Amino acid sequence: LDAAHDAFATYRETPRRERQALLRRIAAMIREERQDLAGLLVAEVGKPVTLAFGEVDRMAIVFDQAADLLATWGLEQLPADLDPRGDRARLTMERRPLGVVFGFVPYNWPYNLAAHKIAPALAVGCPLVLKCSPLAPASTLALARLCHQAGVPAGVLNAWNGDDDDAGRALEDERVAVLSFTGSERVGWMLKERTKARKTILELGGNASAIVANDADIDRAVAKLIPGAFGYAGQVCISVQHIWVHRSVYSAFRERFLAALPPVADPAEPTTVCGPLISPEAADKVRNLIHEALEKGATRSAGDDGQGNRLPPTVLEDVPNGAKILSEEAFGPVVTLAPFDSLEEVYARVNASRFGIQAAIFTDSLATAESAYRSLEVGGVIVNDSPSLRLDAMPYGGVRRSGLGREGLRYAMDELTEPKALLFTG
Repeated sequence: LDAAHDAFATYRETPRRERQALLRRIAAMIREERQDLAGLLVAEVGKPVTLAFGEVDRMAIVFDQAADLLATWGLEQLPADLDPRGDRARLTMERRPLGVVFGFVPYNWPYNLAAHKIAPALAVGCPLVLKCSPLAPASTLALARLCHQAGVPAGVLNAWNGDDDDAGRALEDERVAVLSFTGSERVGWMLKERTKARKTILELGGNASAIVANDADIDRAVAKLIPGAFGYAGQVCISVQHIWVHRSVYSAFRERFLAALPPVADPAEPTTVCGPLISPEAADKVRNLIHEALEKGATRSAGDDGQGNRLPPTVLEDVPNGAKILSEEAFGPVVTLAPFDSLEEVYARVNASRFGIQAAIFTDSLATAESAYRSLEVGGVIVNDSPSLRLDAMPYGGVRRSGLGREGLRYAMDELTEPKALLFTG
């Protein structure tokens, strides 16, 4: 924190061309180290190798997109002469960095979620202290080391696999300007109450829904929702947890979906979709949600208890209101499957959640897609793909208990800065 604070005075004045060149070098080095970075991710967190390469590739794109934005972002000419006092005046605005960012990275995307904190901070001129997940420190530290090798100045990026209590105390330091936390709902809101930072950005839990309308392409919906629900064993905050299918196509969808369930397999194999969970304890939390639903009357149409950190893809039907799996984040390879009769009904069911990052609808109707966009109270609506789809340029974040603020390159850069006006008169 001392190093980051000391670096701010000089780094915030670094010319854009130098920050842009730094971001380009980092992206190039990521591509050069692609094989080793992906291998580390498979070994450390058990991410299926195809998804691991995808994460590394996305990470490079994040740094390149941040570099691209520096050509135009954060500078604006404003109309002074809308006010008679501004005749012949010139009014401009530039976004200026807030200061030191304290970021927390979870284990499930230790590269890309770190990149979504590092790249915007480097782009806008904010030094960063980055707290790694204790479950995946090696991956995030490898990225930080690569950034330093690319030429990040001393004190500007400080990655740390330290004690949670020390991190909490650091957040009470008034030199921290921004708290950027990605992780659990409970911890995120607790840290918001504790920090003295001027700005808080929270990316927290979810239990994403996908809606399959009566005019949907069923084969496409199945093809997208299988990896959306069970890819990386469901350890994604926008993993599909609830699938709502119009009653007229429910049987057809159900049959094809159950037939397409993947096995739990070796994450080092390129065909693997669902690998192990991060730990036996994480798997037990998912099992407990499943068992609680079964005890209340749900039907397990696919899956079993597995063993250790291996839990097969599980499908629950007839889940009664009040079952925790309808309201809690499972963060595992389990989905609920239920029919609906009207769009108004299913919108109300989705909106009843205390979470709301992204939701999806499968439909061939533009009017239905627009209806979902207007009606669903979430941070983003995905049409004809899984709610787990995130393009890195998108504004990304949740409503209600799912978070505060937005990431996504341009939006994160806005969050880390504030506008400063310059008015020339005369």
